[in-house]
Amino acid sequence: MKLLLDENLSPRLIDVLEPEYPGSAHVHAVGLRGATDEVIWNYAREQSFAIVSKDNDFRQLSFVRGTPPKVIWLSVGNAATDAILRFLKSQHAIILTFDADEEASLLVLPLPETGF
Repeated sequence: MKLLLDENLSPRLIDVLEPEYPGSAHVHAVGLRGATDEVIWNYAREQSFAIVSKDNDFRQLSFVRGTPPKVIWLSVGNAATDAILRFLKSQHAIILTFDADEEASLLVLPLPETGF
C-alpha cells in the first residue's frame, strides 16, 4: 500500500516507512505543498495512494465521497514524529487488511495513551 502523507505529518517518516509501505510519498515531495484538500484528494486517487492525515477534513471527505482514495485518519493529537512512526509500523497488518477491503474507505487509528 502506498501512503501519501499530508502536510501535518513529518516528511522524515517516508524514508523510515519505505520497507513497510513501498512507493509512499509526502505531499511536499510530489509538489503539493500548500495544495488544497481537493487537489491532494484527486492526486491520491489518480496515483493510487491512501491519504494519511491528522486533518479531520480528509476524514469528512471520505464520508462524503467514499473510495478511492482510502483515508487513514490518525487520531494522535500532538504526538511526536517518533511516536507516530512506531505507531504506523505497529499498525502495518491492520493497514494492509484495510487496503484489501474494497468497500472500506476510512480507517481511524487512535494512538493508545501508553506504549508509544
